[in-house]
Amino acid sequence: MYESFYQLRDRPFQLSPDPRFFFGSRCHKRAMAYLRYGLTQGEGFIVITGDIGTGKTTLMRTLFADLSKENVVAAQLVTTQLEADDMLRLVAAAFGLAHEGVSKAGLLKNLETFLMARTREGKRVLLVVDEAQNIPPRAIEELRMLSNFQVGEKALLQSFLLGQQEFRQTLQGEGMEQLRQRVIAAYHLTPLDAEETRLYMEHRLRLVGWTGNPSFSDGAYTAIHQITTGIPRRINTFCDRLLLYGFLEEIHVISEQTVEEVSQELLQESPYLGNVAVASNTSRPDAVSEGPLEQRLAVLEGSVQKLQDSIYRELSMIRRAVAPEDQKNTANDKQGDI
Repeated sequence: MYESFYQLRDRPFQLSPDPRFFFGSRCHKRAMAYLRYGLTQGEGFIVITGDIGTGKTTLMRTLFADLSKENVVAAQLVTTQLEADDMLRLVAAAFGLAHEGVSKAGLLKNLETFLMARTREGKRVLLVVDEAQNIPPRAIEELRMLSNFQVGEKALLQSFLLGQQEFRQTLQGEGMEQLRQRVIAAYHLTPLDAEETRLYMEHRLRLVGWTGNPSFSDGAYTAIHQITTGIPRRINTFCDRLLLYGFLEEIHVISEQTVEEVSQELLQESPYLGNVAVASNTSRPDAVSEGPLEQRLAVLEGSVQKLQDSIYRELSMIRRAVAPEDQKNTANDKQGDI
């Protein structure tokens, strides 16, 4: 919608994880180094944790993009609450193996046959489990048992576990000792600091052809960091809305006041954001420290989508109502660029 107005090739702050936009902050570079280290070891578990929106999925998709050039067979699971046997079925399905109506013994045999075949081909097999905090202990034990598949001293399967903060607590629980002994590296993703937030924004903007339009004041960068607390997904959500606002108001310089206006607009649209001090005073470092983070993220994302849907509907109605000549003229101004 705003891309043509700002002469951008694409939306810089889209929410879907995209390895093209991977930003190597200090924290994310370190996490990627652990993942690559794990690949060189070819065994055990690598654990990456982080709060919602810190970039775990983008990290993995970036790694997967690199793996396409290597001799690695990789599969990814996004888990929900499930039983132990369901975990085995999901793993089998992820690797394209028969799983419907197959007994547990059959699932294990199929997986072992598959892993042995890939090893004979000189390939390594990698399983990535996302949202690992949802896995009950018995299902985690099934994953550990899969790591027992070996040929001599060589493991046939390696697993990466990605989860939220609570998964770290799960790993410290009773009955997890055997799994802990097989974790060869673990890392926790943290939010971006103020300088990294600025670099993150500019990195994504440049990837879509940004040459300084719009420009952002120092105060705007600071306010955006305070509002989003440096969580990449929240930065994307807020900045996407910010650029939409700039397009509608024909703004080419994003100031701290612009950021404040957008945050206030979000407050008015979302009733229970009223309990969260989202930039009601952007000079306060703790202005967004109150309230459940998940709720704030969900509201911001929902607000952006609802507003965009509403604008698209209204513009569609306007275009159908205007005369053909008016439509031709409209094509030369910013609304015709949508």
